[in-house]
Amino acid sequence: MDNQRIFLYGALGLLLLVIWQTWQVDYGQPTTPETVDEPAEVAERDDDIPDAPVADPDAEEQPATDAPAEVATPDDDTVPATGTGLPRGERISVRTDLLDVTIDTQGGDIREARLLQHRETLGGDRRVELLSDEVDRFHVVQAGLQAGNREAPTHHATWSTDATEYRLNDDADELRVPLTWSGDGLEVTKTFVFRRDEYTVDVEYDLENTADTAWDGRHYHQLQRAPRDDDHGSFFIRSYTGAAYYSPEDKYTRVSFDDIASSPLDRRVEDGWIAMVDHYFLASWIPPTGERYNFYTRALEREGRPRYLIGLYSTTQRVAAGDRGRFESRLYLGPKEQSRLSEIAEGLNLSVDYGYMTLLARPLFWVLEFIHDFVGNWGWSIVILTLLIKLVFYKLSEKSFKSMAHMRRAQPKIQQIKDRYGDDREKMGRAMMDLYKKEKINPLGGCLPILVQIPVFIALFWMLLGSVELRHAPFMFWIQDLSTRDPFFVLPLLMGLSMWIQQKLNPAPVDPLQQKIFMVLPFVFTVFFAFFPAGLVLYWLTNNVLSIAQQYYITHYVVGDGSKDRPAGTTAKKRKRDGDDEDADFAEDTVEALEDQSEAADAQGEESAQATETESDQDSSDANSGNAQGDEAAARGGSRANPDARNKKKKGGKRKGSRRK
Repeated sequence: MDNQRIFLYGALGLLLLVIWQTWQVDYGQPTTPETVDEPAEVAERDDDIPDAPVADPDAEEQPATDAPAEVATPDDDTVPATGTGLPRGERISVRTDLLDVTIDTQGGDIREARLLQHRETLGGDRRVELLSDEVDRFHVVQAGLQAGNREAPTHHATWSTDATEYRLNDDADELRVPLTWSGDGLEVTKTFVFRRDEYTVDVEYDLENTADTAWDGRHYHQLQRAPRDDDHGSFFIRSYTGAAYYSPEDKYTRVSFDDIASSPLDRRVEDGWIAMVDHYFLASWIPPTGERYNFYTRALEREGRPRYLIGLYSTTQRVAAGDRGRFESRLYLGPKEQSRLSEIAEGLNLSVDYGYMTLLARPLFWVLEFIHDFVGNWGWSIVILTLLIKLVFYKLSEKSFKSMAHMRRAQPKIQQIKDRYGDDREKMGRAMMDLYKKEKINPLGGCLPILVQIPVFIALFWMLLGSVELRHAPFMFWIQDLSTRDPFFVLPLLMGLSMWIQQKLNPAPVDPLQQKIFMVLPFVFTVFFAFFPAGLVLYWLTNNVLSIAQQYYITHYVVGDGSKDRPAGTTAKKRKRDGDDEDADFAEDTVEALEDQSEAADAQGEESAQATETESDQDSSDANSGNAQGDEAAARGGSRANPDARNKKKKGGKRKGSRRK
């Protein structure tokens, strides 16, 4: 069996897997929720917050429903500004070493967030904008308080601030941004806490109840996003964009926009988190551990455009009259760097989703990151990792290449048998089995090593595809971004050339149709890989080059061509001529053996026919039975002896003729 054929089939299966997952991600459009027949500004306040909690904190907490909470009618100055998706108030600018965010006093939430260490395009000045309240790029985080018996500041409330600009000084490690709200005997201070070298933001609510009655309420946090045209990446490389949550029971779970529209989420979770994720970045609310929260989703519509939110709310807590209370939570706004995410919350690193290959992909990334700590270049780290993988699978590859080498040496004999018995499948099958026994070839010997390696190759594929560490990471020369395609298509062309060389090193299929298919495959793969990220193409090219070198070494120095058993001074040309003579002799012997078997079968048939005729003659003439039996015995003796004599004569003649040639 042609093992290279199996490998190419596996690679083709990988491409089909990519296409299938692309279809899964891209199937249909997000379902648009029904339009609310109300003014836009009223709907903004009605259906984008959880239902109000019950007044008694000891009562059973009720799940959220589609019924809107009772809220006040918006003031005239809260109408959304032109081109924005939410009402605007006073803007507060906050800048740290990693984040540049904008907080709006209308709602008291972060409306814009730019990542200072990540640019939109390589060499550009524009930073990645993770959050925005612009209509075309709408993606915001929201938080607030709710009370069942008193007024509370939701994310529609108007907050006050003492300053509109905050900067993290070089000699400071922490920056605090306070907002204040008061009403109905309740004073609330909402504080955003930023820290150096961190993408996490702590959100603290400090409450003081100055009224004569207790305050029963809870805090909630949610993320709201509208679909974008570029959410799923390019045609060839697709990525997931949507909501997700984590719970100890379900682990990491995606909640697509279609799922939000068709079956809203409503479940209680302890020690979990919620997020909106895309290919390389995410925004996530992470509540305190040890407390129960309700996770929920909702589908909205604003100005004829769909929006989707995922949120969580806590159980109701009581703040007695004259007492103080506190709510806390954390917000992550940044890249999906696994080293950071694993330290923030359990399971947050699972947002770097490798799909079914997570079990293999994560160890591979750990090794890749370990190599990068030494070499400092992600491109060379990929090359070294590919080399290490080839070393791990060396023995399996050696077995596969040995089988391929034996198959290649037997190719002339196989061709002769096919030419001789092309129309007789049974005889050709027997001749092929005799050939495999003589040459010690296992037709399935190269299959298992290839099949074992294919999952590793696929896991490495998805690992390189989903790692933000490779985004805008340079390699050398013209390759300055391993996460995008080669601008000059040099790597894809070299990869296609390496596939063509691999095909030449392997025995060609006998079927003419298969030969044509395999001739076209390098060109097909070159076209596909022309649009793949350079890091993936570099891995595939490196793997092909190492496979070519490994196959050449095993074929010529491990398997050899029989030179070790030949006398010294035997030239390569003579070894080839001797090998061809041996192949021809073996093919002739195989054909002669089959002819002998065929003639023997014919002789047995004639013997049976004569025996039948003899029995008939015995019934008709008993007097001549003795003579007939003597003739029958003579005939059987002659029929058994004559074929052997003829065969020996024929074999001797053919061998003499072969020697004369």
